[in-house]
Amino acid sequence: MQVSIDISLYPLAQQQYKDLIWQFIKNLNANEKVKVVSNGMSTQVFGDYDETLDFVMNEIKAVHQQTESAVFILKMMPTNRDRNY
Repeated sequence: MQVSIDISLYPLAQQQYKDLIWQFIKNLNANEKVKVVSNGMSTQVFGDYDETLDFVMNEIKAVHQQTESAVFILKMMPTNRDRNY
């Protein structure tokens, strides 16, 4: 089963908020098992349902361990919506 996850990260009260966002995206791109597509509003992650969800949750946890003032918005769909799939 495949999954498509649309993620938006909103660091609150963070002076270097752009650095936190770019590091999160860089960490997502480090996993060769998922496809990551970013734009100005969000980042989409595509891959195997279980592996991708576990990976994304670990990356979210890492951000929350770094700062307690970060909000994530996720939208998930149980299919691969990547246009190049």
